[in-house]
Amino acid sequence: MTDHVLMEIVGFTDSPCGPFPCDDTRTCELERCAPSENLEKAYSALQTEIAKEYGDRVEMKLTWLDDEVPNYIMDIVEEHQPPLPIILINGKLAPIGRISLPLIREALNAELD
Repeated sequence: MTDHVLMEIVGFTDSPCGPFPCDDTRTCELERCAPSENLEKAYSALQTEIAKEYGDRVEMKLTWLDDEVPNYIMDIVEEHQPPLPIILINGKLAPIGRISLPLIREALNAELD
Protein backbone atom coordinates (compact mmCIF):
# COMPACT_ATOMS: atom_id res chain seq x y z
CA MET A 1 0.00 0.00 0.00
CA THR A 2 1.14 3.49 -0.77
CA ASP A 3 -0.16 7.04 -0.82
CA HIS A 4 1.03 7.82 -4.37
CA VAL A 5 0.62 5.77 -7.53
CA LEU A 6 2.08 6.01 -11.01
CA MET A 7 -0.37 4.63 -13.55
CA GLU A 8 1.00 4.09 -17.03
CA ILE A 9 -1.16 3.39 -20.07
CA VAL A 10 0.74 1.71 -22.93
CA GLY A 11 -0.35 1.29 -26.53
CA PHE A 12 -0.04 2.42 -30.14
CA THR A 13 -1.27 5.78 -31.41
CA ASP A 14 -3.86 4.04 -33.58
CA SER A 15 -4.94 1.60 -30.84
CA PRO A 16 -8.52 1.47 -29.64
CA CYS A 17 -9.20 2.05 -25.95
CA GLY A 18 -10.28 -1.56 -25.51
CA PRO A 19 -11.55 -4.69 -27.20
CA PHE A 20 -15.24 -3.73 -27.06
CA PRO A 21 -17.05 -1.26 -29.28
CA CYS A 22 -18.08 2.02 -27.72
CA ASP A 23 -21.85 1.98 -27.21
CA ASP A 24 -24.57 3.81 -25.32
CA THR A 25 -24.10 1.84 -22.10
CA ARG A 26 -20.71 3.44 -21.37
CA THR A 27 -19.63 0.69 -18.98
CA CYS A 28 -16.25 2.43 -18.98
CA GLU A 29 -17.98 5.45 -17.33
CA LEU A 30 -16.20 7.88 -19.68
CA GLU A 31 -18.26 10.27 -21.77
CA ARG A 32 -15.77 12.79 -23.18
CA CYS A 33 -14.10 10.36 -25.57
CA ALA A 34 -17.21 8.58 -26.85
CA PRO A 35 -17.79 7.26 -29.42
CA SER A 36 -14.24 7.58 -30.79
CA GLU A 37 -12.74 4.38 -29.30
CA ASN A 38 -9.44 6.28 -29.61
CA LEU A 39 -6.83 5.47 -26.97
CA GLU A 40 -5.47 9.00 -26.75
CA LYS A 41 -8.95 10.51 -26.29
CA ALA A 42 -9.85 7.83 -23.74
CA TYR A 43 -6.59 8.51 -21.86
CA SER A 44 -7.43 12.20 -21.71
CA ALA A 45 -10.98 11.50 -20.46
CA LEU A 46 -9.60 9.04 -17.89
CA GLN A 47 -6.97 11.54 -16.78
CA THR A 48 -9.68 14.13 -16.08
CA GLU A 49 -11.74 11.68 -14.01
CA ILE A 50 -8.72 10.33 -12.11
CA ALA A 51 -7.64 13.89 -11.23
CA LYS A 52 -11.15 14.63 -9.89
CA GLU A 53 -11.22 11.51 -7.73
CA TYR A 54 -7.61 11.15 -6.62
CA GLY A 55 -5.97 14.54 -7.05
CA ASP A 56 -2.20 14.34 -6.93
CA ARG A 57 -2.25 10.84 -5.39
CA VAL A 58 -2.27 9.35 -8.90
CA GLU A 59 0.23 10.39 -11.52
CA MET A 60 -0.55 9.29 -15.07
CA LYS A 61 1.73 8.58 -17.98
CA LEU A 62 0.93 7.61 -21.57
CA THR A 63 3.56 5.52 -23.36
CA TRP A 64 3.38 5.03 -27.11
CA LEU A 65 4.96 1.94 -28.66
CA ASP A 66 5.01 3.23 -32.25
CA ASP A 67 8.71 4.08 -32.45
CA GLU A 68 10.23 1.98 -29.69
CA VAL A 69 9.23 -0.62 -27.11
CA PRO A 70 11.00 0.08 -23.82
CA ASN A 71 12.80 -2.91 -22.31
CA TYR A 72 10.56 -3.00 -19.23
CA ILE A 73 7.48 -3.19 -21.49
CA MET A 74 9.12 -5.93 -23.58
CA ASP A 75 9.74 -7.93 -20.39
CA ILE A 76 6.08 -7.62 -19.39
CA VAL A 77 4.89 -8.60 -22.86
CA GLU A 78 7.19 -11.62 -22.98
CA GLU A 79 6.05 -12.84 -19.57
CA HIS A 80 2.32 -12.03 -19.61
CA GLN A 81 1.23 -11.36 -23.24
CA PRO A 82 -1.25 -8.70 -22.04
CA PRO A 83 -3.82 -7.18 -24.38
CA LEU A 84 -3.53 -3.56 -25.44
CA PRO A 85 -3.83 -1.14 -23.92
CA ILE A 86 -1.48 -2.29 -21.19
CA ILE A 87 -2.12 -0.72 -17.80
CA LEU A 88 0.69 -0.58 -15.28
CA ILE A 89 0.28 0.55 -11.70
CA ASN A 90 3.57 1.34 -10.03
CA GLY A 91 5.28 -0.69 -12.75
CA LYS A 92 3.17 -3.80 -12.21
CA LEU A 93 0.72 -5.13 -14.76
CA ALA A 94 -2.92 -4.51 -13.89
CA PRO A 95 -4.85 -7.20 -15.79
CA ILE A 96 -7.53 -4.89 -17.15
CA GLY A 97 -6.91 -4.71 -20.92
CA ARG A 98 -9.09 -1.67 -21.58
CA ILE A 99 -9.70 1.87 -20.44
CA SER A 100 -12.46 1.40 -17.89
CA LEU A 101 -12.83 3.80 -14.97
CA PRO A 102 -14.53 1.25 -12.64
CA LEU A 103 -11.86 -1.40 -13.24
CA ILE A 104 -9.01 1.09 -12.99
CA ARG A 105 -10.54 2.61 -9.85
CA GLU A 106 -10.61 -0.85 -8.27
CA ALA A 107 -6.94 -1.44 -9.10
CA LEU A 108 -5.92 2.00 -7.83
CA ASN A 109 -7.86 1.62 -4.58
CA ALA A 110 -6.16 -1.72 -3.94
CA GLU A 111 -2.77 -0.01 -4.29
CA LEU A 112 -3.52 3.16 -2.33
CA ASP A 113 -3.78 3.41 1.46
